[in-house]
Amino acid sequence: MGWAASHGAPERVVDPGVGSARFLIAAAYQFTKAALVGFEIDPLAALVARANLAVGGFGERAWIGLEDYRRAKLQPIDGRTLFIGNPPYVRHHLIDAQWKDWLVREAKARGHSASQLAGMHVYFYLATLNHAAEGDFGALLTAAEWLDVNYGKLVRDLFLNGLGGEGIVVVEPSARPFPDAATTAAIATFEIGHRPKSIRIGRVEDVEDLPERLSKGALVRCERLAAERRWTPLLKNARRIPDGYVELGELCRVHRGAVTGSNRVWIAGVEGARLPDRVLYPSVTRARELFNAGTVLDDTAKLKRVIDLPRDLDELDTAERRAVDDFLAWARGMGADCGYVATHRKAWWSVGLRPPPPIMATYMARRPPAFVENHAQARYINIAHGIYPRDPLTPHQIQRLASFLMQAGRTASSRTYAGGLMKFEPREMERIAVPRPEMLLAE
Repeated sequence: MGWAASHGAPERVVDPGVGSARFLIAAAYQFTKAALVGFEIDPLAALVARANLAVGGFGERAWIGLEDYRRAKLQPIDGRTLFIGNPPYVRHHLIDAQWKDWLVREAKARGHSASQLAGMHVYFYLATLNHAAEGDFGALLTAAEWLDVNYGKLVRDLFLNGLGGEGIVVVEPSARPFPDAATTAAIATFEIGHRPKSIRIGRVEDVEDLPERLSKGALVRCERLAAERRWTPLLKNARRIPDGYVELGELCRVHRGAVTGSNRVWIAGVEGARLPDRVLYPSVTRARELFNAGTVLDDTAKLKRVIDLPRDLDELDTAERRAVDDFLAWARGMGADCGYVATHRKAWWSVGLRPPPPIMATYMARRPPAFVENHAQARYINIAHGIYPRDPLTPHQIQRLASFLMQAGRTASSRTYAGGLMKFEPREMERIAVPRPEMLLAE
């Protein structure tokens, strides 16, 4: 309720599964003029809720409906509605087939897919969106499984597209948020129609810390959340971010370089040298080229050329097309058109190099990664990662970021294999803590 009060006073408070009315009673004290509405399908629980509200002196502004929240009709009002509560924990095998059909149908109407293996909390998120109007807000305390499991994808999609997700706090199981139940707990806060670039996430090990954590936490870009199938790893890393820092993924995307499928064909040799210059791209093809560059790659003279032909060969002029056709005949003879990578491209002859990134990084070696400014505008294949700012950074910020990453990479968490081989996947590299952009501007 403290979190809700920081977002303004609602005209109405709705508890989707009112139980004994604990949330509505807290709301009655917090919001002294708000109408109080609760839904319950258990007649005894509804009776208890009404009695508790009456004893507290809130009976005149409270209404408890003995009906299913999913089916209920909420009247439009002038003002905002706060949706807050702890929906029931019911697993899918206890949910009737008709309601499973309802879930699939309602999700499809909003352009999403739904699994009939979903627990009841998934239904309540969707029903809340159905009931809400733009500007309404809320906080629902549910099981945390939706962050990771396949059937939770619907909630993740709604959280990013429709509900207006603001923050997520996961209560560590060791905190036992419900002393009489061994269950996970996640509190999701949202504002309908809100479209933030980032969402606050965090974890608490003690329920006493909840008031502070609900309005704080590490910022994670919505694009990152949308790209991840599991959100718990992001939450686990969030608690290690010091003040003034964010994860690299908040500032930049990290992309692995293109896979050629056959380096002996697509890294230009004698045959490739006959091709037009405009399809030959100076590229980093070995990690040692970045290690040897130091802090800045400013010369492409020692780099090899990677052949990257356009998907539409008709854009080539007659002389260029003749040279390319001769090369492709040779490439077919080398089997370049029938490998796994080639057969899964839209055009087998087009490698699809990424644009030059401002910073390139090695990601697998028996030494910490190198982070190198790419002044030479070189391309790269899959022996390196490219680091691309999500929003424009100045050259000074790029230089400071690369320098910081070089230091941070020595201690950052990576996968370590036999013989001391260190490996950073793109998402792992995105979790390195780096200074915020304003700090990167400092001298």
